[in-house]
Amino acid sequence: MMAAGFALDPPTYALFVLAAVTLIVTPGPDTLFVLSRGIDGRTAGLRAALGVTVGILFHTALVVVGVAAVYRAVPGAERVVRVVGAVYLCYLGIDTLRSAGNERSAATDGGVREGFLVNALNPQVALFFLAFLPGFVAGGGGGTAFGSGSGAAIAVLGATYAVLTAVYLGGVAVAADGAAEILRAERTGRLLDRVAGGILLLLGVWLLVG
Repeated sequence: MMAAGFALDPPTYALFVLAAVTLIVTPGPDTLFVLSRGIDGRTAGLRAALGVTVGILFHTALVVVGVAAVYRAVPGAERVVRVVGAVYLCYLGIDTLRSAGNERSAATDGGVREGFLVNALNPQVALFFLAFLPGFVAGGGGGTAFGSGSGAAIAVLGATYAVLTAVYLGGVAVAADGAAEILRAERTGRLLDRVAGGILLLLGVWLLVG
């Protein structure tokens, strides 16, 4: 059983894991982004998954210190971050479309950075974590700074969510690479890149108008 200071008990933690798994496997921008990168290769997809996972830890840290509440307290803050994130995704999509068919090194494509920014620049994720994580912590303050026990519990929940996300998105990356491997050939490389670029561009537009 977890220590009382964490304000968590095994049944609550098990319920959180069940809820988290259900939410994680629901297709969303993070899944589509990793899928688009997985088409380019397993390493690129796994790097993107790692970046998204780091983004989740970033949002968890914001909730623990109460910074995420700024999205609800400052008028227009959510919209500004949304536009920045949308523009970045559109940039990635256009860049991928322009370089369609060209070789890209998985070791230097910045996939981790891109995955992190895709997640970190999505204000919906911050607001979701602000509402979701404290709900599983007894005495959670719901959007302000938490006490040491609640803060530690939220950190544990956020880390758990990040691990589950990494496992799932890692699987998505491997599956995307496997599917692409069947089609991968010089004459189809350009088409695969266009699909990936189109997905990223659509994600940017969705975030901008959603």
